[in-house]
Amino acid sequence: MRDKKQVYFVRHGETPLNAKNFRQGRQGPLSALGREQAAFVGERFTKIPVDIIFSSPYERAEETARIIASKIDKKVEVIEILSERRNPHEIIGRSSEDPEVATILDRIDRSFHTNDLRYSDEENFSDLKDRTNKLLRFLEARPEKQILCITHHIFLRCVAGYIEKGEKFTANDFAKFTFLNPLNNAGITLCTYEPEFRGFFRKRQLDPHENLGWKLVIWNDYGRIDPKTEPDSLNPSEKK
Repeated sequence: MRDKKQVYFVRHGETPLNAKNFRQGRQGPLSALGREQAAFVGERFTKIPVDIIFSSPYERAEETARIIASKIDKKVEVIEILSERRNPHEIIGRSSEDPEVATILDRIDRSFHTNDLRYSDEENFSDLKDRTNKLLRFLEARPEKQILCITHHIFLRCVAGYIEKGEKFTANDFAKFTFLNPLNNAGITLCTYEPEFRGFFRKRQLDPHENLGWKLVIWNDYGRIDPKTEPDSLNPSEKK
């Protein structure tokens, strides 16, 4: 298992617009609570080995990554592929409770629909799935074994669903996954990649397009901002 990778995904800390349940674009810093959440996650990672940090270029994600990096003295590399799903321009900066916004979200997020449904200029499910595939291939090719990725709510749900279902993952699966699996600001998700398992599972599944080798281990581990919380609870090597 010398080629096994552990990839930690962290949703960025809270922003003022998150707190108001507004839809966001690329801009917007963390709130005071969001900075506190990022610092708390950084403290947790002082006891979890990390070789490199990759971050979405969105302001809230980069700020989260820099705060964490300051705690563990690791390099941050900004990559576009970790960006949030591009929202339709009609809803950016508006409350999810706005009737017009709610109608759009019902159509693109909260109902069953085809993979290629597109409301206007947003990334649709097929776009997200393609980008998820590219991200996993990118991570597979990296030499580092312990990777931390700072990303976003909707995109991380797509990554987790794709790891669970592979190429069979559909927009309808995504809608169910979103409804059943909440994701907190600064929540931590752990996935592993073990390339030696690819051949075994390919024989079992007889499908070369399955997303082989990846496993979703922990979803949305959200430690309270409390000194009594165990900061190293996410390190599998500590549990052996």
